[in-house]
Amino acid sequence: MTDTLPPRGCQAAEPAEDGYFRKGCNPLAETGRSKLQNQRAALNQQILKAVRMRAGAENLLRATTNNKVREQVLLELSFVNSDLQILKEELEGLNISVEVYQNTEETFSIPLVPLGLKETKEVDFTLPLKDFILEHYSEDSSEYEDEIADLMDLRQACRTPSRDEAGIEMLISYFLQLGYVENRFFPPTRHMGVLFTWYDSFTGVPVCQQNLLLEKASILFNIGALYTQIGTRCNRQTQTGLENAVDAFQRAAGVLSYLKETFTHTPSYDMSPAMLNVLVKMMLAQAQECVFEQIGLPGIRNEFFTLVKMTQEVAKVGEIYMLVNTAMNQEPVKENIPYSWSKLAQIKSDHYKALAHYFIATVLCDHELQSGDDEDQQEKALSQLYDYMPEGLKVLTVLKDKVQRKQLGKAHLRKAIVYHEEALRVCGLCKKLRNIDVLQEVLTAAHKRSLLKYAQQETEDDFLSLIQAPDILPKTEHKIETIAPQFSKVKVKDFFHRLGPLTVFSAKQRWTAPRTIRIHYEAGELGFSLKGGSPVQIYCLDPACAAASMGLKEGDYIVSVGSVDCKWLGVNEVLEKFKSVGEQPIEIEVISCQDTAASMHNKSATYSVGMQKTYSLICLAMEEDKIDQTKKAPLKLPFLSWGTKNRQKAASTLCLPSAVAGSSQIKKKLSPFALLNTESSLY
Repeated sequence: MTDTLPPRGCQAAEPAEDGYFRKGCNPLAETGRSKLQNQRAALNQQILKAVRMRAGAENLLRATTNNKVREQVLLELSFVNSDLQILKEELEGLNISVEVYQNTEETFSIPLVPLGLKETKEVDFTLPLKDFILEHYSEDSSEYEDEIADLMDLRQACRTPSRDEAGIEMLISYFLQLGYVENRFFPPTRHMGVLFTWYDSFTGVPVCQQNLLLEKASILFNIGALYTQIGTRCNRQTQTGLENAVDAFQRAAGVLSYLKETFTHTPSYDMSPAMLNVLVKMMLAQAQECVFEQIGLPGIRNEFFTLVKMTQEVAKVGEIYMLVNTAMNQEPVKENIPYSWSKLAQIKSDHYKALAHYFIATVLCDHELQSGDDEDQQEKALSQLYDYMPEGLKVLTVLKDKVQRKQLGKAHLRKAIVYHEEALRVCGLCKKLRNIDVLQEVLTAAHKRSLLKYAQQETEDDFLSLIQAPDILPKTEHKIETIAPQFSKVKVKDFFHRLGPLTVFSAKQRWTAPRTIRIHYEAGELGFSLKGGSPVQIYCLDPACAAASMGLKEGDYIVSVGSVDCKWLGVNEVLEKFKSVGEQPIEIEVISCQDTAASMHNKSATYSVGMQKTYSLICLAMEEDKIDQTKKAPLKLPFLSWGTKNRQKAASTLCLPSAVAGSSQIKKKLSPFALLNTESSLY
C-alpha cells in the first residue's frame, strides 16, 4: 500500500493532487518481492567487491616485471574470475525467479518473464544544490532546504515503488522532476559533484557517474521494468486481466524503446541498445502471447474456420518467440542474458508451433467436407495456411478425399508431437525451468493431448505415412505494437519554482548578483519602459535618468519590487506595484545577464583513450591541458569477462585515471517540456 505525503516545500494553497507525491513500498516488508530485491542488492555488493579485487590484481599484473609475482597474480585472477562467475549465476537465478511476480491465483498458464528493478545507492543533493543556489542564483540557500528534502524523499520513494499505476506515476513524476533539476542545477560547463551509482540488473556491476542522464535513463528502465511486473501480476484467467497484461507489456516495450532511442551509449549492459532491443522484442512477444490467450479464453470451438484462425494466431506467437530466442543468442547480449530466459523463449516457440500443428490436424481429422459446406471458402481458408503443399497433394483434393485428409492430419500430429517433445527436452535441461511446476504441467498436458489424438486415428499403411507436414504461415488479426510513454498525463510542479521562470533562471544562464536600485518619479516618469513576460526587462532606458545613474542598465531583469518577489509577474503587474506607491521612492532589485560562452569541462564519464568501445565501471579523465597526445594507453580487456580464457587480453572494469584524447562536446540538455523528441547521450 502507498501513503500520501505533502511535500515540505509546497505552499499550502496549492491543490493536493498537484503538490503531493506518493511514498514507496516499505523496503523492510517481508514479501517475496522485497526479499528478492534485498538478495539482489547483497549480490551487487559482493560483485562490486570482486570487481575491485580483480581491478587491483590486473593493475599489479601490468606494473610488475617479476615473473614470480606475475604467476601469483595470474593465479589470484583465476580465483576472482571464478568467484565472479558464481556470483553471476546466482544473480541469474534471481532474475528467473518469476514465481514471485506472478498472479497469486491458481493458474494453468506458462509463466511470463518480468524485469527486476535496477538498484541504486542513496544520493545527497543537499550541499551541491545549496552551494549552487547561493553561488549561481545569489539567493539564501537555507530557504530551499524543504524543496531539496522533497526531492530526496521522492528519489528515496522511487527505490521501492508500489507495483501498480501509483508506482508508475511516482517514477514518471521523478523523471519529469529531473528535467527541471537538470535545467536548474546542472550547467553544461562543469560537473556538480553529485555521484549517481546504479547497478546493472543483469550483471550486478555498478556504474558510477556525475551525470544526471544516468539517473534519468535508469529511472526510465525501472518504469519499463515495473510495467513488466504489473503485466505478470495480472490475472490471466479473466478477460480484463489479459487486457491489462497486454497493455502493460506494450507500455513496457514503449518505454524501453524510448530509452534506446533517446539515451544512446548508456554505460550499463542492461541499457545498451542491443540488450534493450532484445527486451523490447521479449515484451512484445509476451503481449502477443496474452492476445492469443485472450482469444482462446472463452473456449476454442471445434469448428473449421475457428480452428483455422487459431492455427495462424498461435503460429504467430511461435514465430515471434523464435525471433526472440535468436536475438538472445546473438553477441553481445548472449553472455549477459539469463540462460533460462533464452531457453524459455525456445520452449515457448516449440510449444506454440506444436499447438498450431495440433489445431490444423484437428481441422483435417474431425471436419469432413459436407454437402452444405461452402467449398470455396474452405479451400481459400486452408490454402492460406500453407506456403506450399506436399508433392502430389492439392487443397481441394485434400478437402474432398477422406484418406488424404487423414494422411495430412496425421503428418501434422507427428510434427506437433516432435515439437512438444523438444519443448519438454529443453525444459528438462535447464535447472531453473525444471523447477517451475506449472510450466512442466502445461507442456506435459499438451504433449499427452497430441499423443491421444494421434492414437485415435485409424492405423494406416506405413507407406501412406511418409507425407511431411508443411510449415504453417503465421498470421494475426491483432498486431501488437509498442505504446509510447505518455509523460504529459502526469502533472508535476517544479520543486524549485520559486527560483523563477525556467526559461530565464536556469543553470545555462550566468547572472550578476542582485543590485538594489532606488527609483524616483521624475515629472511622473520612471525614465524607462518595461517589456517581456516573466520576469520583465528594462527597455528604452533614458541614460540621463536617475535610475541609470544608480546603475540600471538596458536589458536588466527586475526580480523584486519593494521587497516583493516579482520573478513570475508580468509587465502590467509590475507597473501596478510601481503605481501603488505613488510619488514615494521605491527600491527594486535587478540582475544582468553575463556572457554564457564557456568551454565544456573536459571530462568523459564513459570512455578513456585506448579502451575498446565497451561499458565501464568508473572512468575518470584528466584536464585537456594535461593530455599527452603521443602517449598510448595499454589495451583493455572487454567489460565483465567472467571467464579466464580472455585473461591474456588484460585489463580491468575499474579504469584508473588516464589521459583522454580530444575534448568532450557541450551536451544539449533536455527540457522538461521536450522530453519526447530530444536525443541524449551518456558520455
